[in-house]
Amino acid sequence: MTTERTVRGLALELSGAIEQDHHGFPSFRVNGRIFATLPRPDRLRAMLDEPGIRTAAARHPEICREYYWGKRLACIEIDLTAADAELVRDLLTDAWEYQAHR
Repeated sequence: MTTERTVRGLALELSGAIEQDHHGFPSFRVNGRIFATLPRPDRLRAMLDEPGIRTAAARHPEICREYYWGKRLACIEIDLTAADAELVRDLLTDAWEYQAHR
C-alpha cells in the first residue's frame, strides 16, 4: 500500500515538480503539464505515453489499468491500496519524464 502522503512526497521530489489543484483534487505538474493526479486518496493517475500505459497495465494487471477519457487512452490508473512505493516511484518518474520533455 502506498499512502497519499507518500505519493505527494515522491512526486514533489522530482525536479521542477509542483502541486496544483485540478478540479478539486491534487495534480502534479512539470513545465505547466500535468504528469499525475490524485482523484481519490486510493487512486493515482499517471500520464504516460501510450506504450508506457499499455506496458504498465500488462505487467501489473492487479494494480494498474488503462484509463480512457472518452475514446482516448489518457493515462494509467494505479490502485494505491495494492501498489508499493517502488512501483509508484517508477511510474511517477516515467510520467514526469514524458511530460517534462514534450
